[in-house]
Amino acid sequence: MHAVELLGAPGSPYTRKMLALLRYRAIPYRMIWGSHMQPPQGYPVPKVKLLPTFYFGEGDAREAVVDSTPIIRRLETEYAGRSVLPEDELLGFLDLLIEDFADEWMTKAMFHYRWHYSEDAANAGPLLIFWQSPTYPDDVAQQMADGFARRQIDRLYVVGSTDVTAPIIEASYTRLVGILDRMVSRTGFMLGTRPSAADFAIYAQLTQLGIVDPTPARIMAGAAPRLRAWLDRVEDLSGLPDGTWLAADALAGHLAELLAEIGRVYVPFLLANARAAAAGQSDFETEIDGKRWTQPVFPYQAKCLMTLRSAREALSGDARVALDALLDGSGCEAMFADEVAA
Repeated sequence: MHAVELLGAPGSPYTRKMLALLRYRAIPYRMIWGSHMQPPQGYPVPKVKLLPTFYFGEGDAREAVVDSTPIIRRLETEYAGRSVLPEDELLGFLDLLIEDFADEWMTKAMFHYRWHYSEDAANAGPLLIFWQSPTYPDDVAQQMADGFARRQIDRLYVVGSTDVTAPIIEASYTRLVGILDRMVSRTGFMLGTRPSAADFAIYAQLTQLGIVDPTPARIMAGAAPRLRAWLDRVEDLSGLPDGTWLAADALAGHLAELLAEIGRVYVPFLLANARAAAAGQSDFETEIDGKRWTQPVFPYQAKCLMTLRSAREALSGDARVALDALLDGSGCEAMFADEVAA
């Protein structure tokens, strides 16, 4: 079987997400460490340069693909066994919702902690350069690291990290560490005793927050050593025995805290961003967790909301009723209000 090839870097949470997933699913792969700004010679370039970049096919037929969520779905169709997508409709939607939350909200915490604090920025800069190549001379690497750090710090506002929003991001991260720790203690994973795409998405952001970046890593180590240990296990689940998905009657108790956190912080962001995008605005201001939030409009995350709305509409009547009952009171139900414009 031809190995899947991918270009990525250890500092890219989405690279970590896909590597761990490939290991769990026993899909043969060839890892190419590098930068999306310098793709391997002779390989096609995707329309949007992101990490990881997957290369499907061989030779002239090789295709460059980015965006982890659709890549996961493509891998499900091309490789059998060890599925990370629940067959049950309700579970499948919850998996998509939690994966989206991790990919699009938790990454705000990752980016914030990495570049908001000087200790974390000084730690990350050299790592990001040496992850590309360990043979850079020290003086060249430091110059590159300083330049990269300046660019990233200047871009903090793009993901919503400012002095105004920092308390919202940090309070959410601290709550989330406790929530995830309790979930892991009950079943081992988000939706049962086997990992779903959502687990790999959460794991990916936490590899940076809990391992690489000093400030959030101290928070996790002090509050949730179980969750910190979970990260090392999820890195390679190739030997994990087949598990089971949660039963329908166990979902409410297991997911209540996480759904409430998603409804508390991510849903208000999604709605405000989508409305601003629909109105043609370049930036927006809203209230999240009782505090002011402002940032530039992110068109991709407007699409995320529409994807979630479409996924709910595609559910059977019974599954939609069950989902609405589960989400009622969490804040997540606001995503599906008729007045949402996007």
